[in-house]
Amino acid sequence: MRPAGRVVATALAQMRKQAAVGVSTLELDEIARSVLADSGASSPFLYYQPSFAHTPFPAVICASVNDAALHGIPSRYRLADGDLVSLDFGATLNGWTADAAVSFTVGTPRPDDLRLIDAAERALAAGIAAAFPGSRIGDISAAIGAVARAARYGLHTDFGGHGVGHTMHESPSVPNDGKAGRGMKLPAGLVIAIEPWFMAGGKDSYVVDPDGWTLRSGDGSRAAHVEHTIAITTDGPQILTAL
Repeated sequence: MRPAGRVVATALAQMRKQAAVGVSTLELDEIARSVLADSGASSPFLYYQPSFAHTPFPAVICASVNDAALHGIPSRYRLADGDLVSLDFGATLNGWTADAAVSFTVGTPRPDDLRLIDAAERALAAGIAAAFPGSRIGDISAAIGAVARAARYGLHTDFGGHGVGHTMHESPSVPNDGKAGRGMKLPAGLVIAIEPWFMAGGKDSYVVDPDGWTLRSGDGSRAAHVEHTIAITTDGPQILTAL
């Protein structure tokens, strides 16, 4: 799965480098499409339609801006100074899939946004550190939730981490909050995506746009979303979606 992970990491790095004031999220989607084409990979996002969606997803990235936390559809919207951007991207190569997400600011950052992103990244690191053979799903969930609660950020368990393999979403589910010592015991060889997403306002609610996809914080506060695909091995967790 590492080659698929490298495609994901490459695309996210290129999009982050090109994201600037005045660049549209649709242009970022085009960058990701070019990386897929150059790599001979396909998109697990494009035309994906889970049970909650009334239409297939029309792009290869999720581009969520400011109060949008997840599943934002790329558009002609041009990034403005101070925007908080979350990009989620996946790739399938030779029958194997990887999935990752990053959050960052464009132009002049707001200190509150930097703190929010830092907390999400610390939660991701804590979740990864808990992912070793013999630990349980709840250990990862509790590690993520503890960071959010300590920082007084909102989080929700409706959407979270998941197994990854031949397809993007497989068992098991990896919630972003839970109790340590609970849930499935993790075997060596399992690959999962760990993906915290936090809402700055501290409330755990969200709303979905009329497009059926874009998920926003319920109180209008900003949100951050980060993710890596992780292999659980006897040598410890290995990040498959980093360059």
